[in-house]
Amino acid sequence: QVHLVESGGGLVQAGDSLRLSCAASGLTFSRSAMGWFRQAPGKEREFLAAISWNGENTLIGDSVKGRFTISRDNGKNTVYLQMNSLKPEDTAVYYCAASILGAAYTIATDSGPQYWGQGTQVTVSS
Repeated sequence: QVHLVESGGGLVQAGDSLRLSCAASGLTFSRSAMGWFRQAPGKEREFLAAISWNGENTLIGDSVKGRFTISRDNGKNTVYLQMNSLKPEDTAVYYCAASILGAAYTIATDSGPQYWGQGTQVTVSS
């Protein structure tokens, strides 16, 4: 059974940085593309970032480009989302996602990932 467990969320102030982690189990992590989405209250789920199985290719969503980066450690079965210069509009539940297809683009739409985490709340105060 596949499990994706996010951590690192919390309450921060505008301008702060935060790093989210997602620990994966039950899948061949080193062959899977990984990614991050978020969903704010009353809004649709939004693609943030994706990374290919080997970390060589990344995709970043337009709304967070230049502030968020994605990375992975295949030795730890973990993917990270580094978030800098956080804004109140970044407040949302952040979800980790996995695709057994290894290319980053397979994550980039809601219908792409086969597996999802439970989410972690990020709240940015002004």
